[in-house]
Amino acid sequence: MSKPATTRFQAPAIDKLPEDIRTRILAVQEKSGFVPNVFLTLAYRPDEFRAFFAYHDALMEKDSGLSKAEREMIVVATSAANQCHYCVIAHGAILRIRAKNPIIADQIAVNFRKADITPRQRAMLDFAMKVSQQANTVSERDFAEVAGHGFSDDDIWDIAAIAAFFALSNRLANVTAMRPNDEFYMMGRLPK
Repeated sequence: MSKPATTRFQAPAIDKLPEDIRTRILAVQEKSGFVPNVFLTLAYRPDEFRAFFAYHDALMEKDSGLSKAEREMIVVATSAANQCHYCVIAHGAILRIRAKNPIIADQIAVNFRKADITPRQRAMLDFAMKVSQQANTVSERDFAEVAGHGFSDDDIWDIAAIAAFFALSNRLANVTAMRPNDEFYMMGRLPK
């Protein structure tokens, strides 16, 4: 039995959504085999759905100095700190797939400082966590530390923007009691 995406803010049925949103949701469903609950939850507010996913895609889908797996590491680490059940599980699945590593998401979610990651990735996550948890204390020393691991100014912006964007996402997911789809739990854990 399928659980509702959220218990409070119910989106209209998919066939009642604006065409652009319906098309995007159906494309995701075709690719993944299910509709991630974030799409259904955010469809409650169509204009915000569009803005959210436009910024999400601008941050998470581009080519730059951060790999797509590293971007997902930021999401998993900061979402764990923000106690966001949905994002840890959903983005943990994406991280396992993008990193081709069935245990990395669990390591990062529990304690990224003990995870099997590079010193560069640890510095990236240290910076992301500071942005997520204590942005008001970010200093030139923090910039120097992360830059010392080979991150450009554009990379540092990306790290900060991903941490900040997912702080918003974490809060919306928590307020709406958004549930991770059951499908996410096993994705990327077993070889195909």
